[in-house]
Amino acid sequence: MSAHDKPILVFQTDFTYAEGAVSSMYGVVKRVDRELEIFDGTHYIPRYDAWSASYRLYQSLPFWPEGTIYVSVVDPGVGTPRRACMAKTASGHIVVTPDNGALTHLARHIGITEVREISDEHRYPGTRGTSVFHGRDVFGYTAALLASGQISWEEVGPTYPVDQIVCLPMPEPALADGVLTGIVDIIDPNFGNAWTNIPLELFDKAGIAYGDVLRVVVHHGDELVLDERMPLVRTFGEVGKGELLAYTNELMNVSFTMNQASIVERYGIGFGGDWTVTFER
Repeated sequence: MSAHDKPILVFQTDFTYAEGAVSSMYGVVKRVDRELEIFDGTHYIPRYDAWSASYRLYQSLPFWPEGTIYVSVVDPGVGTPRRACMAKTASGHIVVTPDNGALTHLARHIGITEVREISDEHRYPGTRGTSVFHGRDVFGYTAALLASGQISWEEVGPTYPVDQIVCLPMPEPALADGVLTGIVDIIDPNFGNAWTNIPLELFDKAGIAYGDVLRVVVHHGDELVLDERMPLVRTFGEVGKGELLAYTNELMNVSFTMNQASIVERYGIGFGGDWTVTFER
């Protein structure tokens, strides 16, 4: 297998670059095969947050070439009986991850066609005395073995039913009586935008168009967090600095924010299955 034919490896973790964990994972890959290409997804997933790991896979994985192996390590249960797995997606990618909810968005939006539990025999030699760094010793190392052709897909480990993959609760977006309901699926930590799981096409079905003024209501459980009016616009420049707006994000879902300011900080907005949002004209 030539270097050109070998899959690309992409890594995302909650490790940051504050110490040597990321470097160690990359070192293990290069010990297996120095020709393997490694790229960063992000190493700033919020600590222990499988939901964010899941969303960031959904956000970025489809834009990588088919055959790419995406290693996602957000693993608060490291060393426990949770499964270490490799999953094939319907888009032709492979994800190497603890099976702790990190496959939720891919299973929902793209599809998982097969999943295998990583065999314990695929572990970096000399590290069996520790069970706290599977990112290096299991996930990174096994991904490198597969990418280099030293093991086959079938040799990764035994299959288990796709419907046994751990998926976090995720309400479906809905339209009823002119009201669109969904969740705040993720926030943009840099710019402070709130991204929903409601697709633009559902707004079209509701007869809502760009230029319409919307009432946007956000609850965290039973707590009211936001109740404001804002226009649905194509670009941030259509409103003044600091003004509220709704817009279509890069995944064709409707989001809301403030122009050149953080709606997340202003209103204390979080994300996940218990952060509900409604839109109506």
